[in-house]
Amino acid sequence: MNTRYLESARDVIDKEIMALEQLKSTLGDGFVKTVDVIYSSNGKVVVTGVGKSGHIGRKIAATLSSLGTPAFFLHPNDAMHGDLGMITKEDVVFAISNSGESDELLRIIPNIKLIGATLIAVSNNSTSNLAKHADIFCPIPKVDEACHINMAPTSSTTVTIALGDALAIVLSDLHQFKKDNFAKFHPAGVLGKRLTTKVSDIMHTDSENAVVHIGSSVKTALFEIAKKGFGSTIVIDSSNVLVGFITDGDIRRAMEKEINITTTLVDEIMTKIPVTISEEALAVDALMMMQQGGRRLSSLPVVNKENNPVGMLTSSDILKLGIVY
Repeated sequence: MNTRYLESARDVIDKEIMALEQLKSTLGDGFVKTVDVIYSSNGKVVVTGVGKSGHIGRKIAATLSSLGTPAFFLHPNDAMHGDLGMITKEDVVFAISNSGESDELLRIIPNIKLIGATLIAVSNNSTSNLAKHADIFCPIPKVDEACHINMAPTSSTTVTIALGDALAIVLSDLHQFKKDNFAKFHPAGVLGKRLTTKVSDIMHTDSENAVVHIGSSVKTALFEIAKKGFGSTIVIDSSNVLVGFITDGDIRRAMEKEINITTTLVDEIMTKIPVTISEEALAVDALMMMQQGGRRLSSLPVVNKENNPVGMLTSSDILKLGIVY
């Protein structure tokens, strides 16, 4: 192992940690004003910047939007060619420039002023042209870049990302943004599935479900388990109420005792008070029930309020969606 590589990498990380500590210690009134003006705004947050600041700006706009503060990224060059029409006087322009002297950014300031939008400057230079013309100056510290020539944007981009994350999360807290809101904005992702997928969405129902009646033989249960492929079957009484649960493991253990599977009834080997799940529960909660307390359940009976079985849920149904506990 080449320890020099690791030492160099750790040095980079140490420099960026130091930069974040500087941001933490210098965070103050400008940040508070930024939060207040965005929170009280009836418009959107328009994030803008060029170069690396532009890349960071796209990320900040995406984070704000995903946490309940409507935002979009606008490149200054696109703004100069008609996209300024996307900005209204109700909006807040969040302009990022480490030096505060980016030509492309400065060129659109007069138009932002004409539109009447609030301009927030994010820069390490309080005397820059960007800061001078802004309604609010939200400073970032002047930090040493992590690269060996102290030029490539590294530590400076790290602190800007952190500032954007802090802004988005503080605003989401003010908006009382909850998991359900987050799920609405992430329906296709794993996080969205984790927060929105219910047991009823993926359970096996009707003829796909594995069910036998109390008083049936173990052989009947074995056939039902093999036919449905869940490794288990629900046991019901004459009123369609769940009274037990049998797994293929239960049957194997019974057969090791040399029982007669034709004459032995399910009543004798079933679990009489099995773990069940409601059809309205989240799939991730069902997975948690399967795995908590040392359990290794591969399937769960799904029941309604009257304890009638309405389906069967397997851990593979949940895991194949990418949902994990």
